[in-house]
Amino acid sequence: MKILVTGGAGFIGSNLVRLLVNDHGHHVLNVDALTYAGNRHSLADLDGNPLYAFAQADICDAPALAKLFADFTPDWVMHLAAESHVDRSIDGPGAFIQTNITGTFTLLQAARAHFEKLTGPARETFRFLHVSTDEVYGSLGATGLFTESTAYDPHSPYSASKAASDHLVRAWHDTYGFPVLVTNCSNNYGPFQFPEKLIPVVILKALRGDPIPVYGKGENIRDWLYVTDHAEALHTVIAKGRIGQTYNIGGDNERQNINLVRLLCSFLDELRPRADGKPYADQITFVKDRPGHDLRYAIDASKIRRELGWTPKQDHVSGFRKTVQWYLDNNSWTAAILNGSYKLQRLGTQT
Repeated sequence: MKILVTGGAGFIGSNLVRLLVNDHGHHVLNVDALTYAGNRHSLADLDGNPLYAFAQADICDAPALAKLFADFTPDWVMHLAAESHVDRSIDGPGAFIQTNITGTFTLLQAARAHFEKLTGPARETFRFLHVSTDEVYGSLGATGLFTESTAYDPHSPYSASKAASDHLVRAWHDTYGFPVLVTNCSNNYGPFQFPEKLIPVVILKALRGDPIPVYGKGENIRDWLYVTDHAEALHTVIAKGRIGQTYNIGGDNERQNINLVRLLCSFLDELRPRADGKPYADQITFVKDRPGHDLRYAIDASKIRRELGWTPKQDHVSGFRKTVQWYLDNNSWTAAILNGSYKLQRLGTQT
């Protein structure tokens, strides 16, 4: 298939693009605005691959999108481009409204215009997959799971903007007959995650000898999904999912934040011991909780297992160990982000 992926230079997007090209042999056009979290170095291994092309473009730029659709003529669109950090959404919600809502609307219009020109088999196979988050569902108590029918109850500017984009995508299906699918996933982790999220923050601060910040008492619970498992799930949904349906994607891996941080510290104790022999957990520091911090997220992924046969491959420990090892082995990638040199990226469309 020819697949247009938005946000393909981001964390989940880069892992997805690599899987689509290397494991499934698809032809991918990666469309990314290269805002602060977009990093072309995350896909340096695909440079020169005839199945991969990159275009720097903003999903809010309708003329740019129209040209990309006309030139590339995708069979599928996988929409991952989004502002995605809760803390940043609290400090500056405007960018989240612009990208996540206006950008999704602009992309939907461009994709629908392309779809309306298709005929025959090309029209039958076209799909638009919108990738979203479990945060749109709000917060759970000590028990229960989010299902595809859980009512929306977003509590941050980020989750509210994603909820709005979900509703737009479903409305384009119901109103225009546009062939969409929606996924809502739990917290992702793994290689190439921008060092502002919990797991890379813990690893990098531990290695620098800095305090490791944990919100509140670390009692918040998340379901953790290894990013490659998520990428495979997304491919499964767009290839086999029923048009108009939503599929929740989870890792079946709930952990309190404090327990996760301690687990990561234990892997570092084993793989890169501190020079003084003390445990990295000694660096844990509890900090003031963020506003509107949801207590617990947990996904019921039984629908995607039952209908499409997908299950996560990483267990409750293996993916975390792989992630710690990846950051230890890829100092140059994180150093380029921390010193800002990753931003020196060429513009335009390149194959």
